[in-house]
Amino acid sequence: MDSSYKARKEAFVSNLAGGGILEINAVTLVAPASVLLWSVLQSRISFFTPYGAPALVTDFFLNVLSILFATTFYSSAPWTLNILLALPALILLLTSTPSRPQQKAKPPRSSTAAKKNAPKRASDSSESLPVHPFLTTYRAAMMIITCVAILAVDFRIFPRRFAKAENWGTSLMDLGVGSFVFSGGVVSARSVLKGQTNRAQKVPLWQRLAASTRHTIPLLVLGLIRLYSVKGLDYAEHVTEYGVHWNFFFTLGLLPPFVEVFDAVATILPSYEILSLGIAVLYQVALESTDLKGYILVSPRGPDLLSKNREGVFSFLGYLAIFLAGRAVGIRIIPRGTSPSRSPQQARKSVLLSLGLQALIWTTLFALNSTHAMGYGANIPVSRRLANMPYVLWVSAFNNAQLFLFCLIETTFFPSVHRETRMDGEPERTSFATSPIMRAFNRNGLALFLVANLLTGVVNLSVPTLDATTAQAMAVLIAYVAIITGVALALDRANIKLSL
Repeated sequence: MDSSYKARKEAFVSNLAGGGILEINAVTLVAPASVLLWSVLQSRISFFTPYGAPALVTDFFLNVLSILFATTFYSSAPWTLNILLALPALILLLTSTPSRPQQKAKPPRSSTAAKKNAPKRASDSSESLPVHPFLTTYRAAMMIITCVAILAVDFRIFPRRFAKAENWGTSLMDLGVGSFVFSGGVVSARSVLKGQTNRAQKVPLWQRLAASTRHTIPLLVLGLIRLYSVKGLDYAEHVTEYGVHWNFFFTLGLLPPFVEVFDAVATILPSYEILSLGIAVLYQVALESTDLKGYILVSPRGPDLLSKNREGVFSFLGYLAIFLAGRAVGIRIIPRGTSPSRSPQQARKSVLLSLGLQALIWTTLFALNSTHAMGYGANIPVSRRLANMPYVLWVSAFNNAQLFLFCLIETTFFPSVHRETRMDGEPERTSFATSPIMRAFNRNGLALFLVANLLTGVVNLSVPTLDATTAQAMAVLIAYVAIITGVALALDRANIKLSL
């Protein structure tokens, strides 16, 4: 890469101050608005069943291109895009009635067989960990906006206020990094819940560490590949993001084994939320009461490895707190939650109430931590570079709110998903309530994240993104997200699963 152009590229993503949280909320609201319109089309007229070419194109426009447009063309008017998505949904709601999901006919069973299996089925359904379409949609939307941003940030059509802030501030990409970790924590709760239902088969710590290390190896290998490719190709890099050698793959890869160690601590605490807050508080105390903050932000680099990679090493504590906060949410929302005294409707209301209350609590803590809050707040600025306590609280509040919205949409338009507790027909019910594109993105997050990074590198090495016109930028970005979507659907069709 030409040295002068490399310097321009690095300057383009450096020393930025971010933007306002309200605008970030408006932009990210496009994902729930798109899912709302998708859900209305499916629940009212079964538009996406069968899944032909018109359904595929519409699905792509709603769940992929809408996010791309929100961060580019409509970046200055996100509420306009939200209204354009919500208005057709409202009109269709007022002019149509719900349709019934199509399910395959099942052969009748004898009454003897039904009685024989009844107790076992009741037990299985109460202890099962069902598939939640709203959780699939949430994870997929996060993955899509991540893939969009990592290339779009290199074009001028992507506002600088959405790119990562240098030291202090909030931005869309700062939020995306934390949300990526949070969502990983949510789905990691499945392993904890399985362990709770099989207490007699408690896996020793060393075995859990070995299993998590196996999960870690691919991410660490990807981190090394990225490191050597960046250095070898003289690729433009933002050193103050994670350090000279560290990258996000290393952070993702090291989280599972550390979480297993802290999982032992969680057994003596009331909840993972307490553990998450404890880590965030202790880390913030260290930042404020020692020279650690100055060391991370302004200390000269080198010659030791710690100094060269101090952002990645110390921000890991903040990301660990975020991951544990996500695991706490997963433990609450993944189980079916039904019992002889608790109906499916009551269980779902409990999930919605929990998500709404958690969003409110995290938001209140964030306000008290990052503002004056009528004279009671600490007024500590958010820093993604430090992954400090306000950053942890902000990411946790946002993701709880997003999960609440996606869960509310599913509960409203696809009630059969949570009301029916039998395993019979569950694949059909969840499939009817889930976008095939969103399911594909969720199933193959690791593969798609790798493909997105590779394509980003190819584009940046072959296209002068800083000098591209708006039309050229949009053409490249649309082709880019179309390729990633095609890869996702192809992997899903081949029944390949490479999730994060």
